[in-house]
Amino acid sequence: MFGNDPFWLILLKAVFCFAFLMVTVILSIVMERKIVGWMQLRVGPNRAGPWGMLQSLADAIKLMLKEDVVVKGSDKAVYILAPILGAIPAFMAIAVIPFGPPGNEVSIFGTRTALQLTDLPVAILFILATSSIAAYGVVLAGWSSGSTYPLLGGVRATAQIISYEIAMGLSFAAVFLHSGSMSTSTIVGSQADGWFAWLLPVSFLIYLVSMVGEAHRAPFDMPESEGDLVAGFQTEYSSIKFAFFMLTEYIHMVTVSALAVTLFLGGWRAPAPISTVWEGANHGWWPMLWFTAKVAVLLFFFIWIRGSLPRTRYDQFMKLGWKVLIPIALVWLMLVAGVRAMRNEGWEYSEVVYWVAGTALVLLLITFVVDTFRERGERAKEADEARRASEEPFDPMAGGFPVPPLPGQQLPPVPRRPSRADRDREPVRVGGEEPSDGEAEEAPAEGKTSDERGSDGA
Repeated sequence: MFGNDPFWLILLKAVFCFAFLMVTVILSIVMERKIVGWMQLRVGPNRAGPWGMLQSLADAIKLMLKEDVVVKGSDKAVYILAPILGAIPAFMAIAVIPFGPPGNEVSIFGTRTALQLTDLPVAILFILATSSIAAYGVVLAGWSSGSTYPLLGGVRATAQIISYEIAMGLSFAAVFLHSGSMSTSTIVGSQADGWFAWLLPVSFLIYLVSMVGEAHRAPFDMPESEGDLVAGFQTEYSSIKFAFFMLTEYIHMVTVSALAVTLFLGGWRAPAPISTVWEGANHGWWPMLWFTAKVAVLLFFFIWIRGSLPRTRYDQFMKLGWKVLIPIALVWLMLVAGVRAMRNEGWEYSEVVYWVAGTALVLLLITFVVDTFRERGERAKEADEARRASEEPFDPMAGGFPVPPLPGQQLPPVPRRPSRADRDREPVRVGGEEPSDGEAEEAPAEGKTSDERGSDGA
C-alpha cells in the first residue's frame, strides 16, 4: 500500500510531517511555559502576541540575532556539525508514524492515499536507530567543546542513552510478541480490540519512564544539569546552534510521544466511548484528530512531571535503569512470551490466568525472601562496622584534612583553653621557685592573692 503515490504527493506528505513537528514544537514551548507558570502560581508569557502565543517565535528570532560564538580551543568541524547531527535524525522518525488508517480512505487533490508517509517491516527498529544517531550530536558536542563541563555532560548522555534504550527495547519486544509485527501500521491495527496500554501495562509504564530519560527531560535531564554542569554539553554553544539543541529536544519529545501513542494508546483510533457509538470515528480525516489529541496529552505529561518532580541524583537515576527497569522488563517479557506460547498451543484463557498468577506469586515470594535475608545481612554488616569503629580510635586528621566521624565513631575530646577562674586558682611562683605540694594545696583553699598575703604578713 506504500510506494505507489506520485512524487508530488510524497513531497507534500514530507512537508506536512516537517510542518507538523515544527508547529507542535512551537505550541508545546508556549504550553510548557504557561502550564508551569500556572502550576507555580505565577504569570506566564503574556506579552508576545495574543495571550503570549508568539513567545516561541520571539525566542527563535532573539536566538538567531545573538552573537554566534565559536570556542577557540574547540574542534571546529565537529563543534559545528554536532547540532546538525542531533537535529536531522530527530525529524526522520516521524516518517513511519501513521496518522490514519492504512487504506486509501482520504483524497488529496483527487488522489486516494493513506495518512502516512511510508511504512517498513522493521519500522520500530528504524525509529530506534534514528534516535540513537541523534545521541551522537550530544556526545560530540560535549567532546568538541574542549571544556570540562560539556565533556561530563556528553559522557552522562552516553551512559543515560545506553541504559534507558535497553529498557525501552525490552518494552517494545512485548509489543512485537503480542502484535506479531514491527510495522507501525500493523501494530495499530492489532489494537482494534484493546489498547496495549491495558493489555501490556508494565511495558507501557517502563516506556513512559524510558522516554523521559531518552528525551533528557526533567527529572532526568542529567546531560544538562544546570545545578552541577552549568548547562552540560551545550555550555559553549550560543545563537542558532543553541537553538538547534533546543529544537532537537522538543522534536524528540514529540517523536517519543507519537511512538507511545502508536504502540500503546491505539494510534489514530478513537477512544472507546467515541468509537463504540460512532462508526465513522476511525475513518476519513477524523483519525488525525484523535492522534493529535493523544500526543498533546503525553506532551502535557512531560510538562507536568517537570513542574512537579525535582531532579534526581545521577546514581539514583542509573540505579533505576539498571537495577529496576531492566530486571522488571526481562521478567515481564518472559511472562508475555509464556502467555503467547500457551495461547498458540490452544490453552484455555482460565488456565493461562492460573499459570500466570501462580508464577507471579512465586516470583513475589522469592523476591520477598531474598530482600528479607539481604536486609538482615546489611543490618549485621552495619552493626559490625559500628562496633569496630567504636573500638578503634578515630583520628579526624588521618587523611590530612578534617573528616566527620562515621556512625559509631566518637571524636576525641577537644583540648580546651583554661578559663579565667582556673587560671586564678593556680599557685603563684615567687622568685622563680617551685611551690611545694603543701603550698600548692593551700593556695586554692585560701583563695588569696600574693598582695593579700603580703599585707597580712606586714
